[in-house]
This record gives sequence, structure tokens and C-alpha cells, in this order.
Amino acid sequence: MKTLQHYIDGRWVAPSADHGRFAVINPATEAQVAEIHMAGAADAHAAVAAARRAFPAYAELPLAERIALAGRLLAVYERRYDEMVEAITTEMGAPHDLSKRSQAAAGSGHIKETIEAAQKLDWETRVRGRAAVVREPVGVCGLITPWNWPMNQVGAKVAPALVAGCTVVLKPSEQAPLSAQLFAEFVDEAGYPAGVVNLVQGTGPVVGHALAVDPDVDMMSFTGSTRAGVSVAKAAADTVKRVAQELGGKSPNLVFADADLEAAVKRGVLHCFNNSGQSCNAPTRMLVEESVYERAVEIAVATGAAVEVGDPTRPGKHLGPVSSRMQFDKIQRCIEQGIAEGARLALGGPGRPNGLSVGFYVRPTVFADVTNQMSVARDEIFGPVLSMLRFRTLEEAIEIANDTPYGLAAYVQTQDLDKARHVARRLRAGSVYLNGAAQDYDAPFGGFKQSGNGRECGAYGLVEFLEYKAINGYFAA
Repeated sequence: MKTLQHYIDGRWVAPSADHGRFAVINPATEAQVAEIHMAGAADAHAAVAAARRAFPAYAELPLAERIALAGRLLAVYERRYDEMVEAITTEMGAPHDLSKRSQAAAGSGHIKETIEAAQKLDWETRVRGRAAVVREPVGVCGLITPWNWPMNQVGAKVAPALVAGCTVVLKPSEQAPLSAQLFAEFVDEAGYPAGVVNLVQGTGPVVGHALAVDPDVDMMSFTGSTRAGVSVAKAAADTVKRVAQELGGKSPNLVFADADLEAAVKRGVLHCFNNSGQSCNAPTRMLVEESVYERAVEIAVATGAAVEVGDPTRPGKHLGPVSSRMQFDKIQRCIEQGIAEGARLALGGPGRPNGLSVGFYVRPTVFADVTNQMSVARDEIFGPVLSMLRFRTLEEAIEIANDTPYGLAAYVQTQDLDKARHVARRLRAGSVYLNGAAQDYDAPFGGFKQSGNGRECGAYGLVEFLEYKAINGYFAA
């Protein structure tokens, strides 16, 4: 069993005082696999101080040298890739194949894409007259990442911040700390100067709050629940620091009668259940045109019934457990509430799948005849639970889809591409996916409304960590 420390100013250190221990639990076995000696506010402030000391020299490094450092980080990551796969599977239960092809791959993918974006970005622009507009790093950045896609979010924040010339303090979720600890080892091995990257393991209310209120932090980048994002933004407001947030979602998937129904519904169910439903952009509300609704329910049930749930360490496309006892219990309450509110339980339901008495495994669940006022249509459940709703007209579909406080993602299924494009433009979401299209690393990712602000990925994620400076008279007359 590992005892996790903190990486501050280029050294592995214990916390400055005893702030308690946190047991890291493998969600498949319910066994403890590590222990965190939790950090306190003083440790967070020490990490910020180290990042502040390191910032001037690191920001002055030529872009080519910052890119070279990122390249060395990528090389270490790729050499130790299998360690990252194992860490993610152990800490949050993602099945081995998902960890290997998607979860761990997202971290290295964001580093690669950031390097390419930095090489193409116009870092200095001459505007009309004699002024130059230059891009400079924001400064010291506090980065708070979640447990559900740990390396996707670490990569999407740390890589652009470092290439931009910022220094960082990373606070990962205490529920999934192993991958972040390993990433800090990669940083150390890649040879980043002391203080440029710091890792502090602790809770949001303690360490996250300390970062948000610290006047030496210039920017907070947060991924997590909308409730926690609001807390970070309020704490950061007094020091007027930049805040970027990627928050919750309750994404609609609009299935029109002219879609390839079998393929569209099957794809939607599997996407909703992917990562055991623990994705902020999961298409958890399937809106189906009334004339094909009952057939769509039949396809969804057949698809869901064929989904296997089991040991995440074995190969295969099955689902693993959800991340924690707390998450398991929340999902059970949501399913029971959906039944109580009158939604038709078409598949699954409360409890564990047959044959699984240990581990936080959830039965893949499909609710039919859901209305958009029911809790299963409005609340972010974060489990393998699909809600199916009817619509009669295109206008009604758009109205239902947009009737949510969230706006992270939306999905459209129709063989009429002009209609798909028209609907996509009217959906209030940061990303819209047509007929199974995937997210590109160089496309911006982020939300409307209570799904957050700011964008990640590629050049869009890089410029979040840059300031514009106008230098008037820069060019000779």
C-alpha cells in the first residue's frame, strides 16, 4: 500500500502538520490501496509560493525550450504508459481496455496537441499602426481536477499552462490520486525546474479553497460539479483572478425518425453507459421522435441488456464499477426516485448486477416514458442510467433539449445533414455531435450556462492560459 506525499518545489514532502489520513479505495474490490497524508491550507500556500518564485525565470524561457520540456514529458509518459493504465483502473475502476485506449491516452493526447497548437499559434501580432499585441503567460495557476477522467483533465490543464509559460499547483481529486501522483513523477523525470509544477493532495474545501483565495494565484482552472465550481468562483472573486470552469451536464441526444434508428439508439446507449456513465458529456437524455419511440425503447433495452459488468482488470468492453461507495449510494437513490416519480423502468434498477456482491457495481438502467420535469431528466446522476423522452416536432425537440440548467454537450441523429446542422446551431451547448462524430483534441471543449465557462483542448485551451498585452509604439514609424 502506497503512502502518498506532495510534490512541492521539486521535492517530495510530507504535510506540514497532521491533517488526517484519507484511505484510497479500489472500487472493484473495496480494499484500501493507498493512503494520503492530507495537506492543509499551509501546504497549499507553500506550493503557491514555490510556483510564484519559479514563475519569472520559467516565463522567460524561450517558447522552443518550453516545447522541448513538454516533449520530454510526453516521452516519459509514453515510456511509462502501462503504469498510468494500471493506476487509473485501480483508483477509479475504469476497465483495462478503456483505461488503455481512452483514459490514459487522453493525457498524452493533450500534450501532443498542445505542442502542435503552440507551434502554430501567432504569439505576436502587428495591428494597424505601430502597436504590437503579444501573448504572455497568465502567471501562477491553481488547477483542480476530477476523478472520472483524471488524466484527460490533468493533461488538458497542465500541458497548455506549462507551454504557455505558467507555473502550476495541481490539486487532483482525493478519490483518484494515484494517476496524478504518477504524473508528478513524470514531470520530475522530465526535468522541469523546481517549483514550476507542484502537486498537493487534499480536499476541495481545504486545499482547493486555499488556492482560490491565495492572492499569488493568478488563475483557477476547475473541473467538477457545478456546486463546487460556484464555490471556487466565489472564493476567487475577492482577488479578481481569472476562473475557467468545466462543470456538470445533462446532455440531450435527439433521435429523429429519419435516423438510422438501430445504429443511432445503440450508439447512444453505449455512449451513455461508457465509463460506467461517469462522463460529464454523456448523452443521458435520449429524446426520440414519437413515431419511432417504442421501437427505440426496444432497441435501447436490448442493447443495455447485452452490456456486461465486471472486473475492470480483465480485457474487454464491459463496464467496471462506479468510483466510490458515495457515488454508488447516490446512483441508487436517483434510480429509486425515478421509479417513485412514475418513470417506466425498462431495464435494470436498484442494486448490484447478479453475481457481483463486492465492489461498487451498478446495474445498467433504462427509464422510458420520462418527462423533462422528472429528476432523472434534470439531475446529473453520473452513473449508467439513461432517460428516454418523446417529442412530436422539431421545435418541441429543441425546446426539451434546451430546457436544462446545463449546456455542455448535445447529440443529433438524422440522415438529413441540413436538418442536423440547423438543429445543432439552435442547441445551447458547447459541443454538438452529429451522427456519432467524435470529439477532436483540437476542437474546443466547454459549456454554456451552468456547465461552465472557458474552453479546453488545442489552441483554444492554450489561449486560456495567456494574456494579451498591447505594446503601443513597438514598431518604428
